[in-house]
Amino acid sequence: MNNPEHSATGSPQPYGSHEAPPDISSTHVREDVAKAGRCANVHLPTGRTCTLPKRHPGSCDFVEPEDAESVAVK
Repeated sequence: MNNPEHSATGSPQPYGSHEAPPDISSTHVREDVAKAGRCANVHLPTGRTCTLPKRHPGSCDFVEPEDAESVAVK
């Protein structure tokens, strides 16, 4: 894999303080949850949101939209 965003082990590289994270405005994430440092991927058929930490290993753990409110930035 020659993707510069991933290391040789396949894990994503963290962004340095001088680099801005990618623009997430066009992806399917809840911005309020993402601003809280969470994955925030949305499962479109159900509207459930992943509240695991950003760039977590493995699969997402989706919770009901109401439950994601507890981690969202207000």
